[in-house]
Amino acid sequence: MPNKHGDFTWYELTTTDVDPAMDFYSKVLGWTWEKSEDQPGMPYYLCSMNGTQIGGMMGLTDEMIASGAQPCWLGYIGVDDVDKSAEEIKAAGGSVHIPPTDVPGIGRFAMVTDPQGAYFYIMQDSSGNESESFAATEPRDGHCAWNELMTTDPGAAMQFYTGQFEWQKDGEMDMGPMGKYEMLRHDFMLGAIMPKPDEVPMSMWSFYFRVADIDKAVKAISDNGGNVTLEPDEIPGGDYQINAIDPQGAPFALVGARS
Repeated sequence: MPNKHGDFTWYELTTTDVDPAMDFYSKVLGWTWEKSEDQPGMPYYLCSMNGTQIGGMMGLTDEMIASGAQPCWLGYIGVDDVDKSAEEIKAAGGSVHIPPTDVPGIGRFAMVTDPQGAYFYIMQDSSGNESESFAATEPRDGHCAWNELMTTDPGAAMQFYTGQFEWQKDGEMDMGPMGKYEMLRHDFMLGAIMPKPDEVPMSMWSFYFRVADIDKAVKAISDNGGNVTLEPDEIPGGDYQINAIDPQGAPFALVGARS
């Protein structure tokens, strides 16, 4: 089905060392990489799983690092009109950090934050291609399986995102002292919103990529210079999740079965 306003359509890694990052994620997730020929100026790299594009990567410049940029994963949310959405995000208490900008042949994007400071992109696609980066309807190895927001104000965040992107709350899970885990639906299950743990420095999105075997992925992370910060933890449905940090310092998450 075609992508619509409010769908997650792309995932992007910014990193301090491009070649080792490509090697790391290839070994952990099985991605293949190629340099984009459509991005003039700063080199941009595309990752794919079995021929389907999942996301992209670019290196942080010295100027970006001096301005405080750090290795991280960010998600792109598709919108019908990026200029209108950017203004509505500002009116709702968010901020625009990169104003609406054209990428020839791809679309028009902006980098924004929600009112609690979590970064993400909005993207108005003009390529005519349907994104399969997020596995919306069935499990797909190498694709994003879950989008999770950790925030300082879950109630305000729920109001913001449901208002901006037509998402709906679809149930919740009591996590005891950690608060509520509130599910998000956008025709399909999209992810969840939860209170930010104290050890997480700021409100942020986390993206769970699916692997065929969670224990093999844990070994691949450790063998290739990454650091697992949450060991395999069973979640409803029988899969296991982990949290990790790649060798350049970008947090990421995985979900998968145990063999």
